[in-house]
Amino acid sequence: MKRQNQSSVVEFILLGFSDFPELQGQLFGVFLVVYLVTLMGNAIIIVVISLEQSLHVPMYLFLLNLSVVDVSFSAVIMPEMLVVLATEKTSISFVSCFAQMYFVLFFGGTECFLLGAMAYDRFAAICCPLSYPVIMNKKVFMKLVIFSWVSGIMVATMQTSWVFSFPFCGPNEINHLFCETPPVLELACADTFMFEIYAFTGTILIIMVPFLLILLSYTRILFAILKMPLTTGRQKAFSTCASHLTSVTLFYGTASMTYLQPKSGYSPETKKLMSLAYTLLTPLLNPLIYSLRNSEMKRALVKLWRRKVDLHTLWLC
Repeated sequence: MKRQNQSSVVEFILLGFSDFPELQGQLFGVFLVVYLVTLMGNAIIIVVISLEQSLHVPMYLFLLNLSVVDVSFSAVIMPEMLVVLATEKTSISFVSCFAQMYFVLFFGGTECFLLGAMAYDRFAAICCPLSYPVIMNKKVFMKLVIFSWVSGIMVATMQTSWVFSFPFCGPNEINHLFCETPPVLELACADTFMFEIYAFTGTILIIMVPFLLILLSYTRILFAILKMPLTTGRQKAFSTCASHLTSVTLFYGTASMTYLQPKSGYSPETKKLMSLAYTLLTPLLNPLIYSLRNSEMKRALVKLWRRKVDLHTLWLC
């Protein structure tokens, strides 16, 4: 494939929802609240798990990593999105667009693999409870976490570098809220067919391989739960897995519709809404899903709050 070495475009224009100027103010307010709640919710999970020794087990340490990813994901996307909504449309430099796309792919890819690792952890805990400490020891846990983060780096490096190796000669208006691969690629003035084949194949591997691991794990978990003699044991096992399944459904469902759709499958506005679903809703809802449904997290939060109150009381005395 022949590529030019230089692009005439030095900046892009993010259009956002400029076709609906009457909604800009309301959307700005909603997204600002969503962003602040997302930061606060994930920060609470990170602090609680970091400070509470009883939660220093793989299940919660995976959750801590997931919250770090979600906070970072939101920080990469939301500030720029709020600027777009505040100004109806805004410019972003070529380099900044590259950086934003890189980190969107990095954190998105990392989250895919983390969710797969969390499913394997639940499989080991429920299906092999006696040998769980051996299966999911500290060394295995570290390998899974490092693999997830490194995989995200590799995906982001390969895909972003290839996208921005294409020449961009104009127009420079991205009909989107942030620099995501599909809308940016539409502006390339070169034949992108081979990249689209690679991107589609790579996305299937990135999304479907962890998803198949999750599906296989939960199939085994379901059979193990059904064999449990006590109803209370079944309820506890279902409760343990329900949070993770909800998170998986939210993230994989919306991300798949964004990256595995046909090129002309949806209107630009529909694509924006689908992107918002996995970039906004998943980081927002994960803390609520994992904390409100988890008794150990709630106990740890209450314990840390009481400790803080006691320290404050002692300081006043």
